[in-house]
Amino acid sequence: MDGAKGDLSGEIATGTIDRAQAGDLMPAVEVTDPDGATLNTGALQGGPVLLNLWATWCAPCIKELPLLDELASDYEGGLRVLTVSQDLQAERVAPFLAERQLANLPAWIDSKNALMDAIPANTLPVTILYDASGQEVWRVVGDYDWSSAAARGALDEALGGASGD
Repeated sequence: MDGAKGDLSGEIATGTIDRAQAGDLMPAVEVTDPDGATLNTGALQGGPVLLNLWATWCAPCIKELPLLDELASDYEGGLRVLTVSQDLQAERVAPFLAERQLANLPAWIDSKNALMDAIPANTLPVTILYDASGQEVWRVVGDYDWSSAAARGALDEALGGASGD
């Protein structure tokens, strides 16, 4: 894999798809962007959402962000990729994303870690696919190769055959 798709530095991604919490509802948590706009995650029903919790200090998170950016572009219109930083220092998030040219990943921030508590999750990154009714389909704890055939196949299956090609 070349650097344009994300540098996995020869490391094997640690995450695997876990369906143990399928059916859980997406928590209603208010996140903000650097300009002060808010988004209530509970209001995202109506279309599938891939929710990723990450932080600027988390090496596995940084490793998979370019892959999520590419995924957001490939599935535009069929899947909302929502990355939410868990950084306590919110002012670091927008410059961090801009420096890495992650144009498809808006800078949403949850500096109180309310999503991690509500999900619940105790490590980063964690990524959860929710269906259009806001119910969890599956989650990945740890980094994941979102450009892989396995990832795209799992997404396409969950989205009813939509293609990210």
